[in-house]
Amino acid sequence: MRITAALTAGLCCAVSVLCFLNPVAYAYDWKVLHEQADTLDSAKAEQAVAARGARAEDQYILGLVYLNEHKDAQAGGVFDKLRALDPKAAEFIWGKAEVLRRGHNTLESRRMLEELIKAAPDYAPAYNSLAYIKYTLMDFQGSVALAGKVIAMGRDKVDLSNYVRAYLLVAGGKGMMAHYGGPFSKIVNGTAVFPNLKKAESLQPDSPAVLFGLGSFYFLAPVVAGGNRKKALEYLQRAVRADPLFADAYVRLAQAHRVLGDKNKYEEYFAKALRIDPENILASDERSGKCRFVCISLDK
Repeated sequence: MRITAALTAGLCCAVSVLCFLNPVAYAYDWKVLHEQADTLDSAKAEQAVAARGARAEDQYILGLVYLNEHKDAQAGGVFDKLRALDPKAAEFIWGKAEVLRRGHNTLESRRMLEELIKAAPDYAPAYNSLAYIKYTLMDFQGSVALAGKVIAMGRDKVDLSNYVRAYLLVAGGKGMMAHYGGPFSKIVNGTAVFPNLKKAESLQPDSPAVLFGLGSFYFLAPVVAGGNRKKALEYLQRAVRADPLFADAYVRLAQAHRVLGDKNKYEEYFAKALRIDPENILASDERSGKCRFVCISLDK
């Protein structure tokens, strides 16, 4: 009896210590919830919340659907409510950090994501969100490393959309590393871009992000490396048809029409990008003329 009591006390103490050291926990099956969210629109997700007594799982799905539909303010409201209910849930912390990232509050989002990855190292969405931030800060190697960790987790551990995004992030980061690197980097990193894009396409061929990635590749790559004016326009147009609020794709379309000499189309698409996201990184890059994220011509 004394041994049992001692063991029980020891276990309770150990559990308490672990909970204190690891305040962030997985409250829900986030992989399943993310994949459910990808099958819904906001009307159906709102109905589910109303019908089932506002379960946390349904609210989380609603927040994800709002993110998918670029309703970031509504998503932020959902994640704020969820964090008030359970401030230690990794899913809800990430949701808020992702909203902040999209709102260009980079410093706070980055801080939250870095802390979250330390506390919940198997939560894949946080790696992708932080990889996006590192990409915009031109830390392409860091972006690729984070996305590579998501890929290394395996498809069975990651929802489809985040798994695909990881391949796209690796492709984008590798492309920028090749652009800024020397001859060796252009060979090693440059040749890795297209295979990663095609892997993403094989998994989610109609994804706006995949269409944008391939359109950008055909836009930015030299002809000798696979650049293709016709395919660039085709994929970028498909991207904005699939997601009419995809600001990055409108910027690339604007750039494409600029080099084709169509000033009206250039101004039309560029204006759309700015209406959607006035602080869009690619739009700011184009407007400033710095071209940090590459805005070369299609006929290169």
